[in-house]
Amino acid sequence: MKATDTKNPEYFHKVVDCQYACPAHTPVPEYIRLIAAGRYTDAYMVNWESNVFPGILGRTCDRPCEPACRRGRIEEEAVAICRLKRVAADNKDDVSHLLPTVPAEGNGKRVALIGAGPASLTVARDLAPLGYQIDLYDDQPLGGGFMRSQIPAFRLPPEVLDEEVDFILNMGIRQHFQTYISSLKSILQQGYNAVFIGTGAPRGSDLDIPGREACDASIHVGIDWLASVAFDHVSSIRKRVLVLGGGNTAMDCCRTARRVGGEDVKVVVRSEFSRMKASAWEIEDAAAEDIPIINNHVPKEFVHEDGVLKGMRFTVVNVVYDADGNRELVPTGEEVFFEADDVIIAIGQDNAFPWIERNVGIEFGKWDMPVVDKTTFQSTLKKVFFGGDAAFGPENIITAVAQGHQAAISIDLFLNGERVENRLAPGVTLVSQKMGVHEWSYDSEVSNDDRYPVPHVSKEKALRDRKLEVELGFDIEVAYQEAERCLNCDVQTVFTTSKCIECDACVDICPTDCINFLNNDAEPALRQSLRRPAKREDQDLYVSKTLPQTKRVMVKDEDVCLHCGLCAERCPTGAWDMQRFFYSVTKAGSSCKQSSPSMTSS
Repeated sequence: MKATDTKNPEYFHKVVDCQYACPAHTPVPEYIRLIAAGRYTDAYMVNWESNVFPGILGRTCDRPCEPACRRGRIEEEAVAICRLKRVAADNKDDVSHLLPTVPAEGNGKRVALIGAGPASLTVARDLAPLGYQIDLYDDQPLGGGFMRSQIPAFRLPPEVLDEEVDFILNMGIRQHFQTYISSLKSILQQGYNAVFIGTGAPRGSDLDIPGREACDASIHVGIDWLASVAFDHVSSIRKRVLVLGGGNTAMDCCRTARRVGGEDVKVVVRSEFSRMKASAWEIEDAAAEDIPIINNHVPKEFVHEDGVLKGMRFTVVNVVYDADGNRELVPTGEEVFFEADDVIIAIGQDNAFPWIERNVGIEFGKWDMPVVDKTTFQSTLKKVFFGGDAAFGPENIITAVAQGHQAAISIDLFLNGERVENRLAPGVTLVSQKMGVHEWSYDSEVSNDDRYPVPHVSKEKALRDRKLEVELGFDIEVAYQEAERCLNCDVQTVFTTSKCIECDACVDICPTDCINFLNNDAEPALRQSLRRPAKREDQDLYVSKTLPQTKRVMVKDEDVCLHCGLCAERCPTGAWDMQRFFYSVTKAGSSCKQSSPSMTSS
């Protein structure tokens, strides 16, 4: 429980659950309002400040914000936060004049970035405007890292990737593409003041079962096969294809296989559907392209005749959980054979650092991973930093971006002789949204619409062209309607105890019965005594200071509040106000930012 205190923003930013769930803390309600107002360029720049790749992430993000969306607490589906991000990217004007400028004279310090994926690009985006000379190394011919090699073009068109990668590369970044780094010592000997390693998790997991070696020509490791297709080294596959694995890479592999010659494509997963790591929408898209997913089948052997793959044999299992929740795959005694001409293994990814000498000063720990501080991203060799999948194993693009921002802060502090542990405080703003007695600077009306589906091209067209983008995105009209579903969680109800006359007008008008005036009590009892008992214990109650007249307190359950502003409109004394809380993560070289694009009513 929290007493209201407008000088302490902790309560307010806890309520903006979508923003806090985003690893980069993108101000979601802010950019959604800008989209509803038709201000697509402003919405894009709000995104770009935080997540760096709005067009890319608007198509490919794992959407950690959406399960946190409070809209999902009052109906089945959250606001389409991710796909609205794409709307801003697709409809923006030229933004080149809005990007940070690079000083004509640098600060004399040089930073090497190994790997050109999202983490390294984020570090470059934050440090180049501060005057650092950035040298970027990657063994691929173009920037983007695994965003380019592992995400198929039908999900992420190359032109979208190129545009957002080039925004950063054009900041005076010294580019060393098609350059494989075989020795960290060789980089350190070039006199760089700091080195950032963002090489991802480049090694696909393999299977060690009978027949693997004999059938090698027909067995492909998923991430390597996707890269070969992306760079046009592979253009076809045979008709019968088995894809092993239940993650997003497996979904990309099976859908790509359907586009390059696979007619009978199956996905086979060891465990139950509920344990699949693939995003629900990725699974749905695979199913829509007639790709069956067969669960509870454990690979047993590759079946071949004189080295010619004929198929695979699987052991069927039941999944059993003990009292402690530990899982065991128990064979049923049944075995199944599936015919196959090719098999794609997409069961996971591992890190690989053969190019980092073990006597260079970097300590390695469990699973042969570098020992990296989880806050500063600094290794045991103080001038070397890690981020993205290279730091703590495979995650996703938005996590790599967030880690890149934090690593850039550390590098800037380190190279200015400051302690890297001194993290920068976020920017915080709390501003009233009142324009008149009954008028707010945001659209407070609550939409009753269900989530709008994103249109797709027809299956027939999609499967004929592996480079044709499948999702069409929202048009302007539907984007506005979807944006209106946002509950404006960053526009907070702020209660001032000293102004309240306890008339209960706010209680009468509240459409969700979330406002209560009652005697204070221990939290469990208080939760039960509300007009609508507060069941979500992970959502703090808003509890005021003691009211002078009746010694009661005002208690509001934020979980069911719609932020509609009716309490503030009805209050005769102004005890209630609607105030926007803007929270921004501070970047390298900056002080707390206390401003944001102005909010326009949608």
